[in-house]
Amino acid sequence: MAFQYKNILVIGATSGIGEALATKFVENGSKVIVVGRRQEKLDAFVEKHGKDKATPIQFDVTNLDGIPAFAKSVTNDHPELDAIFINSGIQRGFDWTKPDKIDLSTVNLEVNTNYISYIHLVTAFLPFFQAKSKKGQETSFMFTTSGLALVPMLRCANYCATKAALHHWILCLREQLKADSDSSNIKIVEIFPPAVQTELHDEKHQPDIKNGGKMGMPLDDFTEEAYSGLVEGKTEVVVEKAKDWYNAFEPKRQEAFHKTIEMMSKMLQEHSKDS
Repeated sequence: MAFQYKNILVIGATSGIGEALATKFVENGSKVIVVGRRQEKLDAFVEKHGKDKATPIQFDVTNLDGIPAFAKSVTNDHPELDAIFINSGIQRGFDWTKPDKIDLSTVNLEVNTNYISYIHLVTAFLPFFQAKSKKGQETSFMFTTSGLALVPMLRCANYCATKAALHHWILCLREQLKADSDSSNIKIVEIFPPAVQTELHDEKHQPDIKNGGKMGMPLDDFTEEAYSGLVEGKTEVVVEKAKDWYNAFEPKRQEAFHKTIEMMSKMLQEHSKDS
């Protein structure tokens, strides 16, 4: 079975999961627009895969004010775009028992990179996908969250909080789009990785972790499992050890979420009648 999306914007594509899945998309016949901060990494990707299959765009997603112009430029230049994979993320360790050591600017950077930028990006690109949805074309937003969106880890509390916030926002976004006639053809996909061997954990960014880049699931193994889930059309792609946490309680929690939607809908209808 082939992946249905053929023109994919990959944001956060200069290393790790983003680069690996962008490569997988190209190898299986899709064209990609690769986005990241490091021009040399983008150029290397295009050189490896060819200008006919990959287009580079240097952009920093924490430039929130620049996102609307970025989205307009991308959609003007690539009207065939049918999927956006947002993968940008950083992870930092903080010891909250030592408040004098907490760099709040880094805390803010982590929140903006891992959560706020996603909201800005989706808001900017949604009208483009809604126009396609009205014509019956299916498009997709795909997001990388984390198993840590479900169960936090002590040393990186802020990272876990950003992923949990993103997960809850994705759940609500998916349901809102399903219920909207102009948006119902926009598919929302969430990927839950376990720890994966990438530079997310390397000593440059987290010096207290030695050989952090070797921690977790091999990147190639993750990529194969995640891509298989995407091809199968799953809206939640839960990979390897993240399944343990997910299966322990997430289906029940989402059942409660959907019951809450129904309850609130009834309450609002009754309130509307009364008023």
